[in-house]
Amino acid sequence: MQLTKAEEQIMQILWDMNDGLVKDIRECFPDPKPARNTVSTVLRVLEKKGYVGHKAYGNVYLYHPLISKNDYSKSQLFGLMEGYFNNSFPAMASFFAREKDLTIKELDEMLEDTRRELSKGKSKK
Repeated sequence: MQLTKAEEQIMQILWDMNDGLVKDIRECFPDPKPARNTVSTVLRVLEKKGYVGHKAYGNVYLYHPLISKNDYSKSQLFGLMEGYFNNSFPAMASFFAREKDLTIKELDEMLEDTRRELSKGKSKK
C-alpha cells in the first residue's frame, strides 16, 4: 500500500526513533512544524493501515512502527519495478544509470559491490 507524503514523513521519523510520543514526533519536523492534531491524525491513519501500533500509558500513546523500513522500501521498489519497468530489474537499473549519467567505471564498481553483497549472503546460508 502506498503511503502519502505526510504518512511517509512520519514513518521516516518513527523508523529513526523506534518509538515516540506525538510531541516527540512533531519536534522532529523542520519549521514550520505541523499542528499536533495533524500529526495525531496521520498516526491514527497509519495505525488503521497497519503500519503503526501504540502502547497506552493513561491517555498518552507511545507509537511504534509495525513494518520495518527495509520491508516498506522493498515493497515500494518492487512495485515501481512492476508498474513502470514491466517487472524487469535490468530495465529499471538501465533507466537509473542513464538518468544519473553513470560512467562505465561507476557501473563496474556497482557490479563489484553487488557481487560482494551476494557472496556475503550466500556464505551466511
